[in-house]
Amino acid sequence: MAGNDQTAARICPGCGADLDPEVGPTHNYMTSSPACYTRFTAVLAHEYSDPALLATHRLSVDSYAVQHPGNGAERRMVQSVGLHLARLCVQLEDHAAGRPRGAEATNAVMLGLGQHKATLEWLEPPARFEVTVADVAPYAGGPEHAARVIAWAEATWADWSAHHDYVRDWVGRWLGR
Repeated sequence: MAGNDQTAARICPGCGADLDPEVGPTHNYMTSSPACYTRFTAVLAHEYSDPALLATHRLSVDSYAVQHPGNGAERRMVQSVGLHLARLCVQLEDHAAGRPRGAEATNAVMLGLGQHKATLEWLEPPARFEVTVADVAPYAGGPEHAARVIAWAEATWADWSAHHDYVRDWVGRWLGR
């Protein structure tokens, strides 16, 4: 879902990562710099090519999506942030409670919650993010890849703490928790 080629400043307008400017594609509605998007697609390439990394793939997608939320002007931005936060919540909090974080379970959650995405409200993003894809990309494909992605996801979920109650309530309403 890459958009038009763009040149960007050093600071990614989504996650705030400080990266050398590049010319290249960005996502169609997630606000990012080309340099940041390049790092994200590199992380994904490793996850798609190594079955052992697929277990953390959704955490990568969810973390990146909620760190590049756009401005909420389009409904798909609102829904993207809400659904990806909901899946982060389920993956991280269910895992902490001893429930599995399997691909099938998280796909089912996303599909089930997606039926109710029209009820999501815009959530103002945090002012900054503690860990970004720029912190994960240097480890992509290496032995620390999965651990770095999990740390990224946990930090991202914590960064959105002002909205945890809303996300938990929304998930609970539609998943019967």
